[in-house]
This record gives sequence, structure tokens and C-alpha cells, in this order.
Amino acid sequence: MQREQISVFDMFKIGIGPSSSHTLGPWRAAQQFVQMLEQEQALELVEGIKILLYGSLAKTGKGHGTDIAILLGLSGDDPVTFDVNAIDSKISSIKASHKLMLAGNTQIDFRFDDDLLFLFNESLPFHPNAVTFQALLMGDKALSATFYSIGGGFVVKEGAQNQNKHEVDLPFPIDTAGDLLHWCMKTGLKISEVVMENELAWRSEQETKSGVLNIFRVMKECMYRGSHTKGNLPGGLNVSRRAANLNKKLIGSNSYNNFDEWVSAIRQTGEGFKNILDWVSCFALAINEENASFGRVVTAPTNGAAGVIPAVLMYYVCFCGGFTDEKIIQFIFTASEVGSIFKKGATISAAMGGCQAEIGVSSAMAAAALTECLGGTQRQVLMAAEIAMEHHLGLTCDPIGGLVQVPCIERNTMGAIKAITASQLALQSNPENAKVSLDAVVKTMWQTAQDMNSKYKETSDGGLAINIPLSLPEC
Repeated sequence: MQREQISVFDMFKIGIGPSSSHTLGPWRAAQQFVQMLEQEQALELVEGIKILLYGSLAKTGKGHGTDIAILLGLSGDDPVTFDVNAIDSKISSIKASHKLMLAGNTQIDFRFDDDLLFLFNESLPFHPNAVTFQALLMGDKALSATFYSIGGGFVVKEGAQNQNKHEVDLPFPIDTAGDLLHWCMKTGLKISEVVMENELAWRSEQETKSGVLNIFRVMKECMYRGSHTKGNLPGGLNVSRRAANLNKKLIGSNSYNNFDEWVSAIRQTGEGFKNILDWVSCFALAINEENASFGRVVTAPTNGAAGVIPAVLMYYVCFCGGFTDEKIIQFIFTASEVGSIFKKGATISAAMGGCQAEIGVSSAMAAAALTECLGGTQRQVLMAAEIAMEHHLGLTCDPIGGLVQVPCIERNTMGAIKAITASQLALQSNPENAKVSLDAVVKTMWQTAQDMNSKYKETSDGGLAINIPLSLPEC
């Protein structure tokens, strides 16, 4: 059986909100379709394109910006570098002109309402997040391809034989928590050290560390921006942003001019329980308010759960003395390995598993990372991850209006607090006495996902999404 090889840069991807599976994934799928056209030397032959959205991508696509992401992907724009402030103007121009520049250089006619179809009542069997691209070529020919956005920005093309990045010989192949613990016990390495050894199979240590610190740079820029931006979130729900007001209240008279000074100012506010609790909530709110506003975020492991890991990391930075490059790298390495175990053994897609697959997984990742950085043993690290997920099992995904706002943003604050609690419990416990293993909870999560009614899997067909009497945008 072929093992899935997952790097830290697969679990943590830089992109644009509000959703990794409904925004970043479809964006990447559109880019891959354009690349396919180029490889077939068919790009200049394209006269028109039809886009068919199925399942969850159709039902919550407008609220998640799936349509916007696909048009930008087809236009040749990249989510890592595209100016988020230019999104509205570019989409408005496409709609008004009825023209689309494929790959930025091949102009075709494109009518938004006719050529981008939301098939609300159709779903494809492989995965609920499906999109089909049909390119109409000169001479009455056509090329088509179907892609599945399977969570966390991962994309699978239907019919492709080998979709993993190039295979390498990993010194420590890992599919389960049992595998990870085996290698740790055999070598004496910490989990983060095992991760580094595997990453060296792809690139140098310097490249890896530099890349991880770049991930942290985007996280902290997003958090800082979100903590200083007021107003309402887009989409029609008129949800007020809260992080900026909370930050202002908590920071008091302490002054600062940049992120590093902000950290120092936060530390000066004290270490009381209520104060720390409020700050962790502020950190998570800031990230996910930016995510909901089509801001630049990092999948951790998804966009909808992007605030949990940065919030817990920021807790470690501000209140546990972890503001060094090595500690930040250790934290992100450990989190990534736990996330990859969930992806291999279950899912990180809310459309497949509900919100347990997003907030639950991110909380487990954060709990594990915090535990290692606070000096926990390898068994305590895995115990912390298990505790965090155990208390997210069955969590539904029921976004109001198909928007990643209510209840999604607040759920990030809850996931962060649960992660810290899980870490503390593990650090004060003997893992030898644990009744539930991480592998058991991964298996249970996947079984729960399979049993869960589809209306609770990012469709806006159930839960809060149908019980809140608000005037909502079409989704």
C-alpha cells in the first residue's frame, strides 16, 4: 500500500480566506485546469468555459467565495501573492465586461450567470466538494476535468494515477500515532525532531526553517491586522468585528508600533486567568475575522479553523516565554505531524466530517504542539492531542448563510481554549493510565463522520443554519 507523504508545508499553506476547501482548493483546481490546457496546447483554442459546482461547493459556494476563487484561478492569479485588496475590483470587471482572461493572456467570453452553475441538488460520489471544468474549443471540440477539494487546500483530480508530490525515502514513514511513537521511542527524538528528519528528505534544513518562519510571519501579520481592524464582515449577515475593540480594551494604556512591541505590551497586562483567557479569544477572533474578510491566512490545517493554532502559539509566545525562532519551529513541526495523522486516518474536510474535522483537528494539533514546547514527553504530547479531539467528536458544521462567520469564528476561540486545557491535563497526567489512544480517537472521529447526517457537513441545510431567523444572502 502506498503511503501518503505529507510535509509541514502541506498542512500549513498560505492562501486567502474564507475557506480552504471552498476557496483555496477550488482556486488551486482552476489553476490546475489552466495548466492542463497549456500542456494540451489548447489554451489559445478555448472559446468558452463552463464551470459546474456540485454538493457542498454548490450549497455554500457563494458564501465561501468559491465562485470568486475559481475566476481568479482561471485568470492566472495565485492565492499566495494576489493582492487581497484587488479582489472586488477584478471580479466586478469580469462580471461587467463578460470577459475572462485565461492565464492572464487569453481572452474569452464569460457570462457569470450562464457559465458558472451551482448544481444544488447534485453530488458526485467521491467527495462532496466537486467542481467540473468544461473548455469549449475551436472546431466543436472540448476538454473537461473534474477536481475534488478534499480539505485543507488539498485537491485531487479525478482519474489521475499519482497525485502526491514526488516520492522520497522518508527516514521515518508515519501513518498513525503508533508509528510516530515507535520512531520516537526507538530513536529518543522528540516529535518535532522526527518531523525535521523527514523534511530533510525534501529540502535543506535552512530552507525548511525559513519556510516555517515565513508561515509564522503570515500568521502574525494576519493576527496583528485583525486585532486593529474594525467594522462589519462582508456577506450580508452584518457581523461586527470584535477583535480590535477587545484588543484596545485589554491593552489599556500600553503603547506599541509593531508586532514585537505589541507582544511586550500584552505581557505587561498581567498573567491573571481572565486576562489570558480574553487574550487567547482576541487572537483567535482576529485571525478568523480576517479570514471571513477574504484576508491572507494560513491553513491550520484549514481556513475555517485558521485561528486555533496561531492563538495557542501566541499564548505560548506571550505568556510562556516562547518567542524564539527555534520554539516557533518546534511548535509548528509538532502540530503538523498530528494534523497529518488525522488527514491520513480520517479527514480534515468539514464537508466529509463536520466541524470536528476542522476545529477538532486544529485543537488537537495545537494541544500537541503546546505540550511538547512546555516540556511534555512524546506520550504526553499524543495524549494532549487525543484529549482535545475527544471533546470535539461529533461537532457539526452548520454555517449560517454559508458564510465562515457564525458559528465558525467563535468556535476558533473555543478550540484554542480546549487545546490549552488538554495540554495542561496531559502535562499533569501519566499517559500510561490513559484509556483512549490518539489512534483510537482518530478512528472514532472517522466513524462518527461517516455516521453523521449530511446536512451537518457544511451544507447550511441543518443546525444553526436553518434555525436563525435572519435575512440571509443566497447560498
